[in-house]
Amino acid sequence: MHPELFEIPFIDLSVKSYGFMMVVGFLAAVTVIRRLSVKITPDPQMITNAALYSLIGGVVGARIFFVIHYWESFAAHPIEVFYIWQGGLELLGGVVLAIGVIVFYLFYHKLPVRKYLDILAIGLMLALVFGRIGCFLNGCCYGKPTDFPLAVRFPYHSFAYLSQTRPDTERNRTEPQLELPEEYFGYEDEKGDFYPGLKPWKYLSDQQKIEVTRGEYRCLPVHPTQLYSSAIAAFWCLVLYLFWRRTERAERSAGSGLLTKPGSIFALMLVFYGISRFSIEFMRDDNPFELAVLTISQLLGIGMILLGMALAAVFHFMKRA
Repeated sequence: MHPELFEIPFIDLSVKSYGFMMVVGFLAAVTVIRRLSVKITPDPQMITNAALYSLIGGVVGARIFFVIHYWESFAAHPIEVFYIWQGGLELLGGVVLAIGVIVFYLFYHKLPVRKYLDILAIGLMLALVFGRIGCFLNGCCYGKPTDFPLAVRFPYHSFAYLSQTRPDTERNRTEPQLELPEEYFGYEDEKGDFYPGLKPWKYLSDQQKIEVTRGEYRCLPVHPTQLYSSAIAAFWCLVLYLFWRRTERAERSAGSGLLTKPGSIFALMLVFYGISRFSIEFMRDDNPFELAVLTISQLLGIGMILLGMALAAVFHFMKRA
């Protein structure tokens, strides 16, 4: 876990791992999209412009989604909603708004929307590969405690550790998963102000530091759901690319078949991602339950599956142009 890659000298700001990996994913996606859209792009610069707008929309959407999810953390100081440099983005919100921005851009410039959306779907899955690695480096989107061989342990005071050391009524958990003695809670900062929460690392004794890193009170091993999601996105990226090649061959031969019409790959992406997100949420331990034991991401996942299936049916009966 490395939430900060490095600090920028003189301005007391650091480059966040999550944001850096988002940019890497964005550049990888743009490269692929430009390469695959050569035959249908009147001006390659338009793809770059659309990507830049979608990046802005993605960051805004990711921040909005995070703020909605954790509004109680911002209610007392709403101005902190705009402190994006302190972290706090959710990938799903970014994906949703980024798609909306691109669709608007394509309609506005009267470009072949469905063909571009097919290529965009491949690029989005590639971007998710890097985005989820950013989540792992940041420590967010963590999984449930497990004895699974691939389990990982996050450090003291990470998101996963904080979650394990306190009850979580929003996930129907009345007791901490990791019981800590009272001496680990409550501290005074340099100004003499008292805080009742978990002590920061610098306020622990040498023995306590040993206990939380190698001893009885280290973080429980959890599913590396971020890396699961990254691997799944890489798999779907390849599958969507193969489907896209199939649609290209069908168009050249004037053939027809199931899921060969423009827009079908984008519809498949919604279904694939919806299924993956719905499933992976059962192994995650961060999002609160919204309806029974379903999280908001699972509800959105169901919506994406249904929308993808509906779009696939509609596109199947539409002309190729």
